Amino acid sequence: MNKETEFYTLGIDSGSTYTKGAIFDGKSIIKKCKIRTSAKPKETIYNVYNDLYNEKVKFVVTTGYGRSLLKESDKQITEITCHAQGAAFLNPKTRTIIDLGGQDCKVINLDNSLNVIDFIMNDKCAAGTGRFIEVMMRILEEDINNIDIFVKNKNIVNISSMCTVFAESEIISLLAKDIDRGDIALGILHSIAKRTASFSKRLNTNDLVFFTGGLANSKEFNEILSFYLNHEVFSHELSQYAGAIGAAIIAYKKVSKKDR
Repeated sequence: MNKETEFYTLGIDSGSTYTKGAIFDGKSIIKKCKIRTSAKPKETIYNVYNDLYNEKVKFVVTTGYGRSLLKESDKQITEITCHAQGAAFLNPKTRTIIDLGGQDCKVINLDNSLNVIDFIMNDKCAAGTGRFIEVMMRILEEDINNIDIFVKNKNIVNISSMCTVFAESEIISLLAKDIDRGDIALGILHSIAKRTASFSKRLNTNDLVFFTGGLANSKEFNEILSFYLNHEVFSHELSQYAGAIGAAIIAYKKVSKKDR
């Protein structure tokens, strides 16, 4: 494709915790944006759209919980399809995707052609999601972005409850006993990883496992999840953008198909 016909596509993933956007030029992600989803998700999705959109963008695909909020969207596609496309782009060897979102956990299986063949999703309880660890880290008064440093060389404290309300009480009790906060945080990571691994094993996860979501950037959590899966887990620096990237790629394919 020559310079005169060059175009971009925009994918936006309106998630419960963060809204992510990505611009795709047919080969790579040339620009991205991530904004914390506020109490006004429509406002947030428009902030991402306005930050990324330009005259070269020929098609916009939205995905995620708030995908219907952007009237400029040309197509709305489920996060399962978009995450599959995005993960496969970031690692073409991907056959199983584990996505730990703010409000849900998804496990997606792909065939050798990188098509979705099966998936399971848990969105009924905050336990085992990004929201759970955010709440727990808030109680520990530590930034979740510092989690790897915070738990490094710490000792695991068992967290018996995965209910957010009961776990909060349990952690407050541990703090009252002067238990090290890093030890508690490590226990929380193990608790979430164990639950995630148990959930994901409902599907076959013996092939390459690609991890997406906010915790995908945590080296410590990746290692803990690998331990409970008894299988190596891979991620990417753009793992949190998988849904938006997938949406942008799908958009590009649609425009390319129209131009044939």
